[in-house]
Amino acid sequence: MESGIKTGFGKGSGIAARAGGIVNELGRTLSAMNAEDLGKLAGRLLEAEQIFVAGAGRSGLMMRAFAMRLMHLGMRAYVVGETVTPGIGSGDLLIVASGSGETRTVVAMAEKAKKLGAAVALLTVTPDSTLGRLADIVATIPASAKEQTGEGAVGVQPMGSLFEQTLLIACDAIVLEAMDALNTDASIMFGRHANLE
Repeated sequence: MESGIKTGFGKGSGIAARAGGIVNELGRTLSAMNAEDLGKLAGRLLEAEQIFVAGAGRSGLMMRAFAMRLMHLGMRAYVVGETVTPGIGSGDLLIVASGSGETRTVVAMAEKAKKLGAAVALLTVTPDSTLGRLADIVATIPASAKEQTGEGAVGVQPMGSLFEQTLLIACDAIVLEAMDALNTDASIMFGRHANLE
């Protein structure tokens, strides 16, 4: 084990306090979000013929979870890069997540989607970014991008953790809004859950 580990590490009491701090940060961040932006994203989602989601790293994992819930809602939702993902086109929606708004692979996806006539929605820390300028809908998450450290960071968590956690909750809130609009419930959604597990 690496030397320099503090005495008393792992006793548990500090972990509970840290978890409480994370929950408080999430609450403050979600409260500071513009609900109208999320509403626009939810509305566009319901209009789309097909929905594609993308993001890199942990942001990508949150978007994969979002795609799964959209599938449970009965939508044609796909994760960019999967072998079963079809082509995108006019009438479709690409939803991307990038804290910095500058993730090269995601920028390239958004540029191609726009050229093919699809709409692009962005969840980001940085609306004034390359992706922010490309997107038709931008929902800003007032957290830190993973590149921000020291005085530029927001909150106690490292790197992009606050952004990624808020991203997951914001997407789940969009799902709840869509459930109301589609007049569906969890039991109907569960009927679409994978059953080869």
